[in-house]
Amino acid sequence: MGIALAGALSVSLAGCSSTGGKRAEDARKAASAQGKAAVNTPRWTFAMITHSGDGDSFWDIVQSGAEQAAVKDNINFLYSQDDEGQQQAQLVNAAIDKKVDGIIVTLAKPAAMKSALARAQKAGIPVITVNSGSEESKKFGALTHIGQDETIAGEAVGEELNERGREQAICVLHEQGNVGHEQRCDGVEKTFDGKIQRLYVNGTSMPDVQSAIEAKLQTDKSVDAVVTLGAPYADTAVKAKQGAGSKAEIDTFDLNAKVAAGLGDGTLGFAVDQQPYLQGYEAVDLLWLYKYNADVLGGGRPVLTGPQIITKDDAAELADYTRRGTR
Repeated sequence: MGIALAGALSVSLAGCSSTGGKRAEDARKAASAQGKAAVNTPRWTFAMITHSGDGDSFWDIVQSGAEQAAVKDNINFLYSQDDEGQQQAQLVNAAIDKKVDGIIVTLAKPAAMKSALARAQKAGIPVITVNSGSEESKKFGALTHIGQDETIAGEAVGEELNERGREQAICVLHEQGNVGHEQRCDGVEKTFDGKIQRLYVNGTSMPDVQSAIEAKLQTDKSVDAVVTLGAPYADTAVKAKQGAGSKAEIDTFDLNAKVAAGLGDGTLGFAVDQQPYLQGYEAVDLLWLYKYNADVLGGGRPVLTGPQIITKDDAAELADYTRRGTR
């Protein structure tokens, strides 16, 4: 059910490339600017608390989708983030203290979030988890989880590397302690016929990331594929490849304008899109549906928004969407 819904919404977004679609998009933007809701339900307050660090373009897209749905659903939307688990939990507790009507939260570091979500459940506040934490979501009392299964996404990457004839890959982890990142590399290792090594880097410093990848490529000339776990790190990996004089293919999880351009000019091999705009949009929409009609989507299983393998053939079509910040 979740996959079908994600696909249907993806098709509707793709339709914006036509003249009629552009008029509809402009109308939505005008409605958003004027704060006009499409429903007459009470003005509930929903809080989204993520594990994003500052300046992460991926989470800008998630937030954009959530804000668009909030306008439509007459929701007062609050957004906050912290990449440290304990601080993120404090933000959840602050939202509970404000007596919000619903909470959307990521579980990149689930152990730190468990008690805060138990408190939300005790307070009767419905919770939807998004992006990370699909395995813990139900155990922590959430209505459903929206995102991609990270292990399945990793498996898709391993299979794609096989099709491309790669034999030696490195999986670059930029956030230690993030269970979703480990699951991605686990998935790659499960299906990849070649050898994969994990490279832990300091994701808060792009110069450090570049130097670490470059050093690895200089010392191990057998590496023919570098897999980064976030779109902003793909461009840095390209620079590291150039500095090392390596011929390794650079591939990445997630999509942004630079990644789309890199796919188009062949700088990047492929990307794995999990549709972050859809994650934010559906999280708000499903909380609204639960408050309005006691609806729960997914039947106890995660609502999947990915993975989708994106290659050079798809880059041109997605370029407009990445520039406007919805893909």
